[in-house]
Amino acid sequence: MESLTKQEKWSLQGNTALVTGGSKGIGRAIVEALAGFGVRVHTCTNEPNLNTLLDEWRTMNLQVTGSVCDVSNHTDREKLMEEVSFIFEGKLNILVNNVGGGDIKPAVEITTEEFYSSMALNFDSCFHLSQLAYPLLKASGRGNVVSISSIAGIGALPGGAVYGSAKGAMIQLTKTLACEWAKDMIRVNCIAPGATRTPLAQWMIDDKELSERVLEKVPLKRFGEPEEVAAVAAFLCMPAASFVTGQVICVDGGRSVNLG
Repeated sequence: MESLTKQEKWSLQGNTALVTGGSKGIGRAIVEALAGFGVRVHTCTNEPNLNTLLDEWRTMNLQVTGSVCDVSNHTDREKLMEEVSFIFEGKLNILVNNVGGGDIKPAVEITTEEFYSSMALNFDSCFHLSQLAYPLLKASGRGNVVSISSIAGIGALPGGAVYGSAKGAMIQLTKTLACEWAKDMIRVNCIAPGATRTPLAQWMIDDKELSERVLEKVPLKRFGEPEEVAAVAAFLCMPAASFVTGQVICVDGGRSVNLG
């Protein structure tokens, strides 16, 4: 490991990052966490509020740029990475594959369209963007990929046959890329959040009976906050985490280890 001061080990000042899906929830929290550490961040979203968000971040003195992109679309992903390469002059320190989602329903009810849509949004985007980012990460001299999976990719979630499979594929990709790209000084890790207080999970939070059942199995007895996931993402990108690669870190209040 290179010789760094204590302050340098815990700093991301001057780094560059691409965070997909940064307009809300975990993605927004990661954008703000990284930018708060001095990272120049580019994010993408297909939400209509991007310009409003960019204005908000400017008032917070955060260096954030953004573009409209549907990461489930192959052509959009290529255009996004071309833009990122231009903005950051061919180098990228951090890629956060955050975009995700999908239908939670019995396997026999999943349509062909829903299957391919979920795979494109969760796994295809993660794989292809990592591919496209590789030369930029390598050129930076110290690259990091952090993919946001889910504990649904580790254990069985009722109704999560396709969603969980896509998230599980992200976990396996993390392990493989960590080994393949270590020689290029690129670390690859994965975060598997549990039930987190995001707009996508609001339907579950609002259902009192369902949320009580969910929290019964969470040792800390509460939902996670997006900022708690973002804190782990930021740490994984720091020099202090320089010997951490190929790992899946659950941020779930203990849900994944609770056999009770």
